[in-house]
Amino acid sequence: MPAVKGLIDKYKYIFHRPQQEIQPPITTGSAVALLVLYTLIYVAPFYLSSLTRPSASLSRDAPSVIRARIASVSLSCAICSIVTFLLLTTNGKPGAATRLLNRDAVHIMGYYPVGLGETFNVLLLTSGLFLGPLFEQLVVERGWRVWAGLPVPGEDKSLPPPRVLAPLWDLLSDWTVWRNLVAGPVTEEVLFRAAAVPLLLLAHTPVHRTVLLSPIAFGLAHLHHAYEFAITHPRTPKIAVAVRSLFQFAYTTLFGCYATFLFLRTGSLLAVCVVHSFCNTMGLPRFYGRVQRDPDAAPKEDDGEPQGNLLWTFAYYILLVVGAVFWYRHLWTLTESTSGLVTFK
Repeated sequence: MPAVKGLIDKYKYIFHRPQQEIQPPITTGSAVALLVLYTLIYVAPFYLSSLTRPSASLSRDAPSVIRARIASVSLSCAICSIVTFLLLTTNGKPGAATRLLNRDAVHIMGYYPVGLGETFNVLLLTSGLFLGPLFEQLVVERGWRVWAGLPVPGEDKSLPPPRVLAPLWDLLSDWTVWRNLVAGPVTEEVLFRAAAVPLLLLAHTPVHRTVLLSPIAFGLAHLHHAYEFAITHPRTPKIAVAVRSLFQFAYTTLFGCYATFLFLRTGSLLAVCVVHSFCNTMGLPRFYGRVQRDPDAAPKEDDGEPQGNLLWTFAYYILLVVGAVFWYRHLWTLTESTSGLVTFK
C-alpha cells in the first residue's frame, strides 16, 4: 500500500512496499483493538470524576464540566499519540523497513508539513457542500453584517454595539462554542486521525478499510451522548433518545470517513481540524422547508408555519445542488498533495 511519495525511493518504507515483501509489525486486528482502547481512554474519564460526569443537576454544557473535559481529553490525546509514535519508530532494527525515522513518523501522523495550501483547498472543497446554508446565513439572515461589525436592522437597540469579527469574540468568551469549534475538533482529530490512522497503515490495512474502520470508532465515541441526554432530559421517551443517538452515530461516522479520506490524501492534521470545525459551525444543511429571514416575525400561514420567501428558497436549493456538484467534480483535484499518505487508485 503506497504512502508518502518522498519515502518511496529514499527509504523504501513499509507502506510503499508490496505486502508480500514485508510482514507488517502489527495486524489489522491489533490496530482495531488499539482504536477501541484509544476510544475508551478518550471517553471513560468523563464518568470517573464528579467534575466531568453529567447528572440531572449538572449539564455537559456547564463551564466547569467543559474545562475539566478539555483537560481530560488533552491528556488522553497525548498518551495515545505517544503510543502511536513509539510503535512507528521502534519496530525492528534501526534502518529496517518496518521502523520509521522520527521525522517520518511525525509526517505520517500529519503534523509536518503543516499543509497550509492543503488546508485552504479542502476548506474550499467542503464549503461547496454548504453553499446553500452559507447563502442562508450570510445573505438571508444578514450574517455578513455581524462579521463586518454593522448593526442588523430590527435588532434590539439596547444591545451593545456590534464589533468587527464578532463571532470570533464570541468564540473566546463562550466555553460551549470553544468546545464545539476548537477543543472538540482538535482533540478528536488528533486521536482518531493522527494517532489512529497510522496504526492501520502500519498493519497494511487496505485503503478502503482504513477509511471505514477509524470512523466507526469515531462514531462510537459519540454514543455516550445518548446516556448524557437521557440523564439531563429524563422525560424524553427512550425510543426518541435511541433514534437520536443512531442518527448521530450515522452522520458522525460518515463525517469520519470523509475526514480520514482527507487526512490520507493531504497528510495534514491541520486540514482535517479546520474542516471539522467548519462542519461543526455549519451543522447539517436543511433539505426541506422554506427559507425565511426571521421565523418569529414572519407572517404565518393557515397551518401556523411561518411563510418563507420563495425567491430565497429557490436560490437556496439551487445553490445546494450547485455546491454538491462542485464538491463532486473537485473532490480529487482539491485533495491532491505531494504530502499524501497513500495513493488511491
